[in-house]
Amino acid sequence: MIAFKKGLDSFLKWASVILFAALVIIVAWQVITRTAGDASTWAEEGARYSFVWLAFFSTTLVFSEKGHIAVDLLVRRQPKAGQKTTAIFAQLCIMAMAILVFIWGGLRAANRAWGQQLSSLPGTVGMMYTVLPITGVLILFYSIYHTLQIIRDEEPPYAPDEEDEPIVTPAVEEESVSGPTDAQAPKKPQENL
Repeated sequence: MIAFKKGLDSFLKWASVILFAALVIIVAWQVITRTAGDASTWAEEGARYSFVWLAFFSTTLVFSEKGHIAVDLLVRRQPKAGQKTTAIFAQLCIMAMAILVFIWGGLRAANRAWGQQLSSLPGTVGMMYTVLPITGVLILFYSIYHTLQIIRDEEPPYAPDEEDEPIVTPAVEEESVSGPTDAQAPKKPQENL
């Protein structure tokens, strides 16, 4: 399961990079053609749908890394068992959202718009809406994965705070070629007037 997750993470990273590059190229093409006086007919729609797919794929990747914003001030004050229970409950809520909103709702939206042709690109609006159930299945997988990891105590319920981890800095001082800086120079005793 871990190897599959790593492969899926890699796929989502590369898909996000490719979609972002495509978005930049399409928007640049749109600007160039508009400036030249002969605006591209497909660039606006292409940019819109590549942006939507980019947003959904990159959001799914953030679910993989448990990187979404979480207000966990009160949860962190709970004992370990309470944190674990709350984290599992949060993952169950994510599963419900993935199933109801993304998969079920996305399939309904794609089905309803399947016959609606795109105005300037080949394909249908329903084909573009398939990003919803696809990312819903991926989010569901990641949520199940994190739930199992939390139950097995293979990952903490919540990522540790940056404040909780000690910051280690090397104690190496570099001397400049011209000698010590003003901050490093020995201080002269102040004279009383």
